[in-house]
Amino acid sequence: MSMKENIEEIRRQIGRHAEKADPSCGDVLLIAVTKTRTPEEIEEAIAFGITDIGENKVQELLDKYDQVTSKVRWHMIGHLQRNKVRQIIDKVYMIHSVDSFRLAQEIDRRAGVAGLTARILIQVNAAGEQSKFGVAPEEAQALIERILDECEHISIRGLMHMAPLVDDPEEVRHYFTEVRQLYDRLGALRHPRLDLNVLSMGMSGDFGVAIEEGANAVRIGTSIFGGRDYQ
Repeated sequence: MSMKENIEEIRRQIGRHAEKADPSCGDVLLIAVTKTRTPEEIEEAIAFGITDIGENKVQELLDKYDQVTSKVRWHMIGHLQRNKVRQIIDKVYMIHSVDSFRLAQEIDRRAGVAGLTARILIQVNAAGEQSKFGVAPEEAQALIERILDECEHISIRGLMHMAPLVDDPEEVRHYFTEVRQLYDRLGALRHPRLDLNVLSMGMSGDFGVAIEEGANAVRIGTSIFGGRDYQ
């Protein structure tokens, strides 16, 4: 199928799973993951209705940022090193991958210098995978409370989660359920810089299950653009 057809089909699937989860829930944000994709491919996706772009690596985001001239919101969805925060702090709409107080401190410092408030998500690693970043679910609230206490240039908007890669997404449904339950519990917290409205879960292979378990933002690359060529 063409990219246009891929996006249309993904939106149909998103709608179907969202209806199954909760007919009264709002729209699910589709973030197109553009790792290894060209600026031309990104522009094509934007022409077909994509409004939000997710990049895994700082250098790739920087390389594409000025070349993509269409209006779009950039998301940093990959692991972010502290020494690279200054390079993207004024370019991204949201940072999805905050998993430590030291990283939050650097984001706060750089946001203060830039005169802005950084939107962030706390990355949760519910499966405890050594190959993935993120805090354990039981550590998330303490991290959030410390960031709110000590980082005045940060607004916490929600949680991000990456489930283990499996052939059958039903195998990882319970991880999405666990993170949604954590998200719901955190909703009881009150703070002027805590605005929990984003639960970023689900990728090409499991976004349907993630939406059924409460995700309202999904990060999809392969199902939009096709398989990646790393050569």
